Amino acid sequence: MGSKLFSCLILGVVLAAPPSLWAASPIVDRPNVLILHVDQLRFDCLGVCGNRDVKTPNLDRLAADGVRYANSFCPFPVCTPSRYSLISGRPVHEHRGWDNRCTLPPAFNTFPKIFRAAGYRTKAVGKMHYTPTYLDVGFEEMILAEQDGPGRWDDDYHRYLMRLGLVDRNDLEDQRAEYRRRAPQEYWDTMGAMVSNLPEAQHSTTWIGDRALESIKSWDSRGGHLLMAGFIKPHHPFDPPAPWQKMYDPQKLTLLPGWTAEPLARDFQFARGYFPYDRLSEGRLRRVMAYYYANISLIDRQVGRLIGLLKKKGLYDNTLIVFTADHGEYMGFHHMILKANYMYDPLVKVPLLIKWPGGRRAGTVSERLVSNLDLAPTLCRAAGLRPDAEMRGEDLGMDGPSRQIVFCEQGPPVMARTRSCKLVVLGGPPEKDLFFDLRKDPQELHNLVGTPQVAEEVEHLRSAIAAWRPKRLPSTYVDLQAPQIRGPNVPPPGVDHRKAIIEYYERKMQPQPLIPSP
Repeated sequence: MGSKLFSCLILGVVLAAPPSLWAASPIVDRPNVLILHVDQLRFDCLGVCGNRDVKTPNLDRLAADGVRYANSFCPFPVCTPSRYSLISGRPVHEHRGWDNRCTLPPAFNTFPKIFRAAGYRTKAVGKMHYTPTYLDVGFEEMILAEQDGPGRWDDDYHRYLMRLGLVDRNDLEDQRAEYRRRAPQEYWDTMGAMVSNLPEAQHSTTWIGDRALESIKSWDSRGGHLLMAGFIKPHHPFDPPAPWQKMYDPQKLTLLPGWTAEPLARDFQFARGYFPYDRLSEGRLRRVMAYYYANISLIDRQVGRLIGLLKKKGLYDNTLIVFTADHGEYMGFHHMILKANYMYDPLVKVPLLIKWPGGRRAGTVSERLVSNLDLAPTLCRAAGLRPDAEMRGEDLGMDGPSRQIVFCEQGPPVMARTRSCKLVVLGGPPEKDLFFDLRKDPQELHNLVGTPQVAEEVEHLRSAIAAWRPKRLPSTYVDLQAPQIRGPNVPPPGVDHRKAIIEYYERKMQPQPLIPSP
């Protein structure tokens, strides 16, 4: 008994010590951390979230080993702003990353920086969507697969495709204006739901899964590994590789909650859509859903591969695993697809699964209001590290009272949501704002702003927003010369290296002459 007590006392002293002291200590078996981050996944498009059509057996089993958070929200329903908030634990009005061409200020701390300073081996694989592309946010190594913007011309994935003589034609025609203008009619008719021109082995989902698998192969039993794997999909275009496009029969799918026969007038006035909402028919939506689900199932396959390797190496029990998304997707809600409209729940609500080390809280569902802002302090605490004092999120590893209101920004528009209602302040005349009673109107059809019965609650949420963020918002922060990591795969400073790959794509994307049949 005496020796056990002594060992416990020693362990307590080490855990209480500053990270710089205990990071190198062999006494502490630090957990590994694996963050699985996907792009544009609607919260109810996993089997474990009640969807009876989509097949996600590996994610369902992951949820059974951990906690599913049923009321989880993104900080901002656009890729880069949401990603910076996730790693920094700071809302967008603080870190100033208002769009997809912005930079996280170097002075802002992140959980990868904290882990790296504590001796963790930190790595990012897949889509990160930073400016500059290999921005140093705390990852020692970055093996990237970006989708749009300058990152496409810098990253590892597109250089890999070029070495093989391949191009991701579907993605380029969807993401780059110069190629979208001349996309084939099939692209417009199917709203981007086409079979990938790439084989499964070279599809971005498989490539990212392969790189993540290679990373975990190097992990040892001592712990102290942090890997963030960011998948491009199921973000549009909806282009699963063959034979995955055959996995779902569009006619057998159940339309998701919130589908309406036509777009709402207020939604169509706000934005007409990347694909015009008034051209979305039920038949087109069903095909989009089938291909969207196929991409989700392909991601699930990669998750299964990673978990299988962790189990084979005996590391699964000591690995904290997070699965979430940067934002959601309408997928038929109010007759819309993609993400360019109001902050309705399918856009701002995201799946969140956390598998804690040691089987803690396995198989539970949490109803608390949570945000991806919570992940930075949660991960730090779970590893015995001290979060930055400026991180705004809650520690999801702690029980007790939680927030009553969760916020989401979209530039000037801002959302304040409770369990039962939602206010969206648009930044114009107050009478144009939106308020929904989610108990009676979960599909957010009836705007109650201006009605006497909700006036008190509306004013309460307006006051909460005013207390949460400043009235005058800061401008976007961009620094193309911000420090990047160093590595043999990181292009040199400047943009001269982009010329060759841009020219390569221009050659490959030229219309091919028709060859007469013999």
